[in-house]
Amino acid sequence: MNKTPLYSRHVSLGARIIDFGGWAMPVQYTNVIEEHLATRSAAGLFDICHMGEIDVRGKGAFDFLQHVLSRNLDGQKIGQMKLSVLATAEGGIMDDLTVYLLAENHYRLVTNASTKDKDYAWLLKVKDKKGFPRVEITDETDNIGKLDLQGPRSVDILQQVIPDNLHRLKYYHSIETKVLNIPAVVSRSGYTGEDGFEIYAPHDRIGEIWDRLLQAGVEYGLKPIGLGARDTLRLESGMMLYGNDMDETVTPYEVVYGWVVNPEKDFIGRDALDKQLSGGVKRKLVGFTMWERGIARHGYKVFKDGKEAGIVTSGTYSPTLEKAIGLAFVPVELSKPGTTFDIRIRNHFAAAQVVSLPFYKKERQYAFFNTFI
Repeated sequence: MNKTPLYSRHVSLGARIIDFGGWAMPVQYTNVIEEHLATRSAAGLFDICHMGEIDVRGKGAFDFLQHVLSRNLDGQKIGQMKLSVLATAEGGIMDDLTVYLLAENHYRLVTNASTKDKDYAWLLKVKDKKGFPRVEITDETDNIGKLDLQGPRSVDILQQVIPDNLHRLKYYHSIETKVLNIPAVVSRSGYTGEDGFEIYAPHDRIGEIWDRLLQAGVEYGLKPIGLGARDTLRLESGMMLYGNDMDETVTPYEVVYGWVVNPEKDFIGRDALDKQLSGGVKRKLVGFTMWERGIARHGYKVFKDGKEAGIVTSGTYSPTLEKAIGLAFVPVELSKPGTTFDIRIRNHFAAAQVVSLPFYKKERQYAFFNTFI
């Protein structure tokens, strides 16, 4: 298995290590509920070094990304992030990724770990086939380490080791700065639904930042957080997991990514997506809560009036809401909030109800919390 530069630190902290897509990653240090609630109430520190970073540079970088991404990047300012979809010619989701504009003609795509190699090969193929000679595409994953610091006290913790005034950093924006005098890119963003930051620094120095943040966070209740709580946090916040809730057989219109598709520009997959939209989307990914005892897991089947009607993609117990929640694909006619259906859990059926996403929404006490930009 691949190991992040923080692997030995996880072991020394007593983490339970699992194989996560070929990476030896901590699933928990104490227990999932404790780590989850610590992030919601105070702060959590996550090792995300397995994620991919692909840089796209050159005078043709903007035109190239306009061609391969669903989102219109026109008007993006230096330091601003945008969420987008890398689509197949058939409109399927090859990856959902964030696009940083770090400098003029210098973009960074942050990809899912499981899709990075596929994304990189695809980008190179399109570049060569379509002719973008001034574009340079490099895989920077092995050079960059990544941490996520999430939770309401994250700003207080990070401010101790960074010279910039973090209160001025808007949501979905980034700065190039220094953390402990180490060059870094810091963005106000994350995967938990809380205020928080994503920190990118040299791979061989990310451990120094991890150690110092844990030390600085003691008085604020900071805890290291494993993949288990990362999953419950993201699901409560209505965020999808690639490989569970979407893949190349799923289009942005079938999930919650219709808003990152700009049909007014030409991009790979646009024609297929236009056709799907004009013909009518047949299924939708919905959020549901369980009415009856039981947790619906990935792959469990959904039934309506005794007939199979859909499938669960993600499901868990919500420590914040203290109930079972999940995501499922169902026919459009069953996607309206308030609709009920049954889910087969092992050998019995349990009732569930469609609800609006997200399940959990942080009260927006800060001006930087707006919709994605």
